[in-house]
Amino acid sequence: MRVFVQRVSEASVVVENEIHSEIGSGILILLGIENEDNQEDIDWLCAKITKLRIFPDAEGIMNLSLMDTNGEVLVVSQFTLHASTKKGNRPSYINAARPEVALPLYEEFISRLTQVLGKRIGTGEFGADMKVSLINDGPVSIWIDSKSKE
Repeated sequence: MRVFVQRVSEASVVVENEIHSEIGSGILILLGIENEDNQEDIDWLCAKITKLRIFPDAEGIMNLSLMDTNGEVLVVSQFTLHASTKKGNRPSYINAARPEVALPLYEEFISRLTQVLGKRIGTGEFGADMKVSLINDGPVSIWIDSKSKE
């Protein structure tokens, strides 16, 4: 499971010209799921994301987490995070999970994150053509892969 986490001052998802979700200050999570992903990946990522110290404290040092700031969260599924560009110029998505595998994991990720934070999480619409807008705050952007725990 891969996530691309961006600290934002605001973010939104539009589906079919309608705002589907929007948040203020917090994080936008782009979530990519592969076939081997499971509950362990979800639990590890949710703990890691909610405790990431990427928000500034009173001195402007990144010492605070989502748990400390009560920031908002927007999660958007993005299978292209598993693109392979090893051969040729057309990315291969062979490593991305098919919808029948990915959708339940996406829903469980949102459920677990909601449980950990104790509040509603904004989402995209799985499988839809979405327009994602954000104002990256910092900018702060972090790539996390549950298969490469560092």
